[in-house]
Amino acid sequence: MPSETSVTEQTQNRAEQGRPAASRAVPILEARRQPHSFDPEAERSVPEDDKAAPRRPGRKRRLIRRALLLLGPLAVLAVGIGLYLSGGRYVATENAYLQADMVMIAPQVAGPIARVAVTANQEVETGQVLFSIDPAPFRLALDKAQAKLAATRSDVEALKATYAQKQEQLKVEQSNLAYAQQQFNRQSALASKRVATQSALDEARRNLQVARDTISVVQHQIEQVAAQLGGDPNLPVEQEPSYREALAARDQAQLDLEHTVVRAPFAGVTGKKPELGQYVSPGSAVIGLVADRNLWIDANFKETELTDILPGQPVTIEVDTYPDHRWHGTVESISQATGSEFSVLPAQNATGNWVKVVQRIPVRIAVEADPDGPQLRAGMSTWVQVDTGRSRTLADLVSPVLKLLGVETATATASK
Repeated sequence: MPSETSVTEQTQNRAEQGRPAASRAVPILEARRQPHSFDPEAERSVPEDDKAAPRRPGRKRRLIRRALLLLGPLAVLAVGIGLYLSGGRYVATENAYLQADMVMIAPQVAGPIARVAVTANQEVETGQVLFSIDPAPFRLALDKAQAKLAATRSDVEALKATYAQKQEQLKVEQSNLAYAQQQFNRQSALASKRVATQSALDEARRNLQVARDTISVVQHQIEQVAAQLGGDPNLPVEQEPSYREALAARDQAQLDLEHTVVRAPFAGVTGKKPELGQYVSPGSAVIGLVADRNLWIDANFKETELTDILPGQPVTIEVDTYPDHRWHGTVESISQATGSEFSVLPAQNATGNWVKVVQRIPVRIAVEADPDGPQLRAGMSTWVQVDTGRSRTLADLVSPVLKLLGVETATATASK
């Protein structure tokens, strides 16, 4: 008959086998906490698999930790080098705004507005009527100018007729002068022979002088008529100065009448419309017009970012208003001066309190038309990225370090 102690030990062994491994490992942990106590029965009761189980997770963690310590810096270094090599090709800025042709339209003649043909913020095409001024006074001025032109033509034609008449009269007077000269010569000959009387000779002398004076008067009249005809009586009527002056006055009246209708100089969107009956003067702004085509962007890049930017390079554009859409453009031109040079009060750096500030230079970017894209408007904030096409190399990364160390690169030596 087994003893009571052996029965108790068998019961405990069955209970230990029925419990999970985590529960069976408790005695081991307690044994580790008490290194000076040794229980052979508890040591024998733990299976071999349970002894090795806690060591495996620790070994894996150590391997992972070593791999991270070794590969982590290498990965960070590789990512940093990759960002450096790819970062020099693209230059971007948010200091960029959309621009468009904008003009304040003013009439060229004065008068009250008789008709307004557009509304505020309306799209118009080139040549479309915006508003018109009362044309009645200008029609009267045109009629008056046309009447004066016709009268001038009549006057010129009359002067030409007078000139022709005076020319004929001059011929007659020259014939009379020749006859008077003959009579005087005859009387002089007879008087020398004492055949003619003195009175006959005096009368012949007087007739000769009258003929000479008459020719002088006619010639003077011809000169006056020629002067009225512009110095050249043979010119056609249409080329006479007086007629051309009247014709210019008629054309000006016609032009003023046409200017009573104000049209859009280019396609765009109108601003605030004028009021009916408003009196306007030449040169006074009446309505604004902003172009909705051929837009461009003025991007203000830092001077340190313009090293590789050149006209013709492609540009990617994002507009704050439409973050889900992208436009494309091209670098059109680069300003010859920084933005501060165009300010009303340029900075004066010839002082003792000088602080270096990185300047910005405007770059004009032409925006490609996108028929399927949203409507762009002048003044919108944009983000632009220029593809310079130049990527950095490892030599660009190593060269500054070598310069600091006093080592000259082979590339620099070859260039010298």
